Amino acid sequence: MSAATPKIAVSGLRKAFGPKLVLESVDLTVAKGESVVVIGGSGTGKSVLLKTILGLITPDAGSIRIDGEETVGIDDGTREHINAKIGMLFQGAALFDSLTVWENVAFGLMQGKGMARREAKAHAIADLAAVGLPAAVGDLSPAELSGGMKKRVGLARAIATRPEIIFFDEPTTGLDPIMSDVINDLIIQCVTELGATAVSITHDMHSARKIASRIAMLHGGRIIWDGPVAEIDRSGNPYVEQFIHGRAEGPIQMQVRA
Repeated sequence: MSAATPKIAVSGLRKAFGPKLVLESVDLTVAKGESVVVIGGSGTGKSVLLKTILGLITPDAGSIRIDGEETVGIDDGTREHINAKIGMLFQGAALFDSLTVWENVAFGLMQGKGMARREAKAHAIADLAAVGLPAAVGDLSPAELSGGMKKRVGLARAIATRPEIIFFDEPTTGLDPIMSDVINDLIIQCVTELGATAVSITHDMHSARKIASRIAMLHGGRIIWDGPVAEIDRSGNPYVEQFIHGRAEGPIQMQVRA
């Protein structure tokens, strides 16, 4: 892979579910070490885009390359090789209820890398400390955690295998403004320390402005604006303007039932 090869390159991506076209000719590139945030309203296809890049959904057309390697249509062995580069923070943290916190954090180390439990636990405790959680939390069950703690544990799990790419799915949803900012700071810290490439999806503009080096807006199944975070306030795009300022009036029309 040359220095100019994007870490992630999406081209002509299309996905429909029956008659509903969700993604239509989506193009998006992410350079190594870049933090790109995809914004857009609910139901615009952000999660579908993320799941398609992850290989959880098969696109109807288009190309998805990771480090220059095509991932659409690859076999399970190649997919496993690609996924070994990736960490993921899910919207609801998606912790396993039947496992302790440290076992959740170390899951990829033990199941994916075959690490022994004692060594994996030591790694997990260190990663919990990296997100501001004491060692004692490692022996708790997910049910004993607050929403903010679950997000931190999810982040610790996402970085545990030292991935090259980390995906963040609505990382601040359901959190109060202070805890949201804590999570934003932790994301920046963890991504910077790992030197990882980050792709996030969110409708939280405070979070997007803080964690992104670049923002892309998805609307109508396409990327309608893409640029440095510093330029979003002068995008000149009426859809972007309406979204970032949260205005009811504008070209984006919400369906409201009477």
